[in-house]
Amino acid sequence: MKTEMTTLDFLDRAVDLYDDVVGVIADDGTEYTYGEFNERVNRLSNALADLGIEQGDRVAMLASNTHYFLESLYATNQLGAVYVPMNYRLVPEDYEYILDDCEASVVIADYDFADKIETVRDSVPAERFVGYEADRIDGDWVDYAALVDDASPEPPERPTISEDDDASINYTSGTTGDPKGVVRTHRTEHWHALVLNQHMEISDDDTYLWTLPMFHCNGWGHTYAITGTGGTHVCLRKFTPERTLSKVRDYDVSFMCGAPTVLNRVIAHYEDNPEVETTGDRDVRIATAGSAPATATIETIEDDIGWRIIHIYGLTETAPIITTSNSPRRLAERGRSLKVNQGSETLCTDVRVVDEDGEDVPSDGETMGEIVVQGNQVMDRYLNKPEATEEAFNDRLPGYFHTGDLATIDEDGMIAIQDRKKDIIISGGENVSSIAVEDHLYDHPNIAKAAVIPTPSEEWGEMVTAIVVPKPGADLSKDHVEEFCRERMAGYKVPREILIQDDLPETATGKVQKYQLRQEFWEDEERLIGEG
Repeated sequence: MKTEMTTLDFLDRAVDLYDDVVGVIADDGTEYTYGEFNERVNRLSNALADLGIEQGDRVAMLASNTHYFLESLYATNQLGAVYVPMNYRLVPEDYEYILDDCEASVVIADYDFADKIETVRDSVPAERFVGYEADRIDGDWVDYAALVDDASPEPPERPTISEDDDASINYTSGTTGDPKGVVRTHRTEHWHALVLNQHMEISDDDTYLWTLPMFHCNGWGHTYAITGTGGTHVCLRKFTPERTLSKVRDYDVSFMCGAPTVLNRVIAHYEDNPEVETTGDRDVRIATAGSAPATATIETIEDDIGWRIIHIYGLTETAPIITTSNSPRRLAERGRSLKVNQGSETLCTDVRVVDEDGEDVPSDGETMGEIVVQGNQVMDRYLNKPEATEEAFNDRLPGYFHTGDLATIDEDGMIAIQDRKKDIIISGGENVSSIAVEDHLYDHPNIAKAAVIPTPSEEWGEMVTAIVVPKPGADLSKDHVEEFCRERMAGYKVPREILIQDDLPETATGKVQKYQLRQEFWEDEERLIGEG
């Protein structure tokens, strides 16, 4: 018997089985059972419908890790509308592009970030703007709480939703500068949550702390997986090591996620405060992705902090999880060093490493190729970018999504990333397009040439580094270049190191040899991507 796989299944199950269980704890400590949470979702669905939101419309969200982020996700999907979570670290021009590209009908924004939307609201298609604590926002915004309180708690009439209908659009940095909208269907979200459930060991007594931004691939799917399994979400509006450890103790947290930079900040706090308690009564596991954590980081987190690390790998386009090193069998055979690898393919996922002809490279742990993947969790398409979609699925091996990451694979199927084919830097878990940063640098009136590359960083895994050449006779300083960048791009994209040189290495045709520049910084590292 076939039934449609939709995102609605997860909250429906939580309400059926755990309606009296505390499902969501807000940042301020307010608790909602799944029954109460579902009523708030229904109210918001009805309110959005009253605002004219219909099936297929796009609802954009700009907020940190909050209960109303989760409410908005489920309320949007329940109407058959499409959820568009946005990175709160961007600048107004980015939001203008995203809202125009996805043709958002409504924007819901937190008071901390709404001013970035207010700046461009006259230039975007959205006509309805909802603000959390709207009295703290300049401009004409409908108050979120009033909207929910005034709406009916009755379940809205659900449209017929196909598993192939769009469920969400997640924007990721494009190598050509413009963000790309990764379209995920109900089926891909549903399937990924099930795979995640298996490999993250999620159970109905889990208490999950939101240290990972919810906007990242819809919180790596934990928005669905934790809910459907009956676990408890603990919202953390802003990450700090102090608040994180406090929440862990107060709510006996058993599971969380975070980029390696989160691990490093927790370690730094612990080293300054060795007496601090780092767990409640239960064991804690933490999943991390992006650049692999350094071996020393793993040892400190597991031996001193007392948290078990699960390392995963993936991209926004793949939900993200497609590999994991969480294999007790392999860990027993090969030890903790396995966790600095990206791991082996997840359940019902076909991950291969292929050469330029699309042939599998030898499983010798030495020969490099590109990681390609097939799986039900892989995106449907890039929004409004058919050529980019075609290339992504057909470059070396037709029918597989091409990640752009270059890796080796060993006899156990364990993958280790060595380099990147794409001009993407992953710093602190955020994707940065080096080309986009270069485009801004070339707008500087005193810069003749610019190259942006990743360089090693203990804190961030990889650091955005700019190497610039001034125009003849021009006065150029690092501070001025940094200030120029901060005025034009999100803070995490601003180069943390700026080098001023007389020239850049180039090919005979004038193309900058980035590979040569990178080698100068990574010569003491095992691979050309960040591990910290």
